[in-house]
Amino acid sequence: MTQQAKRVMRFIGVSTASSSINKVFPKWSELLDLNAELKGLDLPIGATSQQYQAALEEMRSDKNCAGALVTTHKIALFNSANEMFTSFDQVAAACGEVSCVKIVNGKIEGAAKDPITAGLAIEEFLPRGYFKNGADVLVFGDGGAATAIAWYLTGLASPPRKVHFFGINSERLLHLTKVIESRPGSDLVETHISSKDAIEKILEELNPGSLIINATGMGKDIPGNPMPEGISFPNESVIWELNYRGSLEFLRQAEAEASSSNLKVYDGWRYFIHGWSSVVAEVFDIKLTPELLAKLSQAAEVARQ
Repeated sequence: MTQQAKRVMRFIGVSTASSSINKVFPKWSELLDLNAELKGLDLPIGATSQQYQAALEEMRSDKNCAGALVTTHKIALFNSANEMFTSFDQVAAACGEVSCVKIVNGKIEGAAKDPITAGLAIEEFLPRGYFKNGADVLVFGDGGAATAIAWYLTGLASPPRKVHFFGINSERLLHLTKVIESRPGSDLVETHISSKDAIEKILEELNPGSLIINATGMGKDIPGNPMPEGISFPNESVIWELNYRGSLEFLRQAEAEASSSNLKVYDGWRYFIHGWSSVVAEVFDIKLTPELLAKLSQAAEVARQ
């Protein structure tokens, strides 16, 4: 009897071999009875359109490839290879980014899961209605993750008082603004080019209990900390580092200041779990119930040991 070939899921990123998903995915595959394996596909930051198109073509030509999760390259992949997709879900089309690639009968479908999964992760550490107390949000980042967070926050029934985005690329900040311009809370968003003076000014203006997020990739994809040297987090802030692996300078600073400044500090592990589980469910046509998510979360904990 011929053994059935394993299905393949790809992981498009920058340093995929270092991700905990390489330990987690085999456990999930067994739990979900997928008979599937995960293969990384590394592309450099600033990859060419040809590189993105070649990556999609490689996946499409593999009859066993069911799809992929995309990290770091979500906006660039959408911009560079959107003509290769036969369809996008509503959020991907609106946000101009792809975090989930699904291949069905040689056709490539794109979806954006981050606006949903970012919200799920935030709601695990901030109670519903948290921003009614007037808390603000400051996000370091102007890429796909930052745009997804903007999408989520501007749709809340009780949104933050202000949402500040600091980035290094004016075009990406403009893209973020355009993406959320029709959202109910779009008028609450302010974008800034990162500089020590500008960051320090806004940090001083934040209300107590404000949420500060690192969505830059610094501390994982590239070393560094978006918080300028010599500047501390405001007292009573909530700090969220989207990454869970790497040098994590932003997270380490927050942890060092947590006790003296009464900070609440969270890493990106639950964001990782929500992101991967939602894409795996989409790619392999699985209904992701709360009960199943709990089982997947428990299985993934082994990778944290």
